[in-house]
Amino acid sequence: MGVSTTSPEEGIAVITVDVPPVNALPVQGWYDLAAAVRGAGADPGVRCVVLTATGRGFNAGADIKEMQRTEGYTALVGTNRGCYEAFAAVYDCEVPVVAAVQGFCVGGGIGLVGNADSIVASDDATFGLPELDRGALGAATHLARLVPQHLMRTLYYTSRTVTADELHRHGSVWRVVPRERLHAAALELAREIAAKDGLLIRLAKASINGIDPVDVRRSYRFEQGFTFEANLSGVSDRYREAFVSPRSSKPSRSSKPSPLSDPSEPPDPSQGGSR
Repeated sequence: MGVSTTSPEEGIAVITVDVPPVNALPVQGWYDLAAAVRGAGADPGVRCVVLTATGRGFNAGADIKEMQRTEGYTALVGTNRGCYEAFAAVYDCEVPVVAAVQGFCVGGGIGLVGNADSIVASDDATFGLPELDRGALGAATHLARLVPQHLMRTLYYTSRTVTADELHRHGSVWRVVPRERLHAAALELAREIAAKDGLLIRLAKASINGIDPVDVRRSYRFEQGFTFEANLSGVSDRYREAFVSPRSSKPSRSSKPSPLSDPSEPPDPSQGGSR
């Protein structure tokens, strides 16, 4: 349980996240993931990294229960910094990163796949940012790398999700396959990438990052400032408490919220988790 790295084939490292029940990562989990990705990328024998997860969903974001049981802002700041490190590790990885996504990919999951180089998804995969329903902000930077600008804004404001097929039509998902074929399909793409020269593939990754029109690290850090502002206002805590205690009264707001899912169960595919 946690984050592990295996080498199923020459030139390929597979990093697997296994944090039951929904792969919502605690603070340390984000740092562990960042270290695993950076370590794999720094290995001269690795030419492609596959990022995957066990269970029903790829990633449900941050562990909101950890935030609520920790007094003060220690867990919030730790989560912000941990997410920043994990997302940056995927982006900065010295070799291409292929994300293999099944089930729900929400909140922090969007930060990971948005910074990946390629995405292979199962046909039941859904992607979205339920941040506003969790009293948070963030990862619009990464959602904007998956869908066009106006769709990103609409998804963000509504907390809706999109399917793997929809992202495939937008060109951000390379391939959609049945869930039982996901691992094999991700390895197939990784194998093709890993067949390239190790030096050239690293130079290619660095050069492509260098021509990105948006600095994803700075852009995401800017978003995080508004997340902390929302927390200082007190509104974030009310939404998180409503999420971890679904029987409590929901926080008031001008428009009717979508139902909040039980944090002990995998996120409702229409809602997702939170960053």
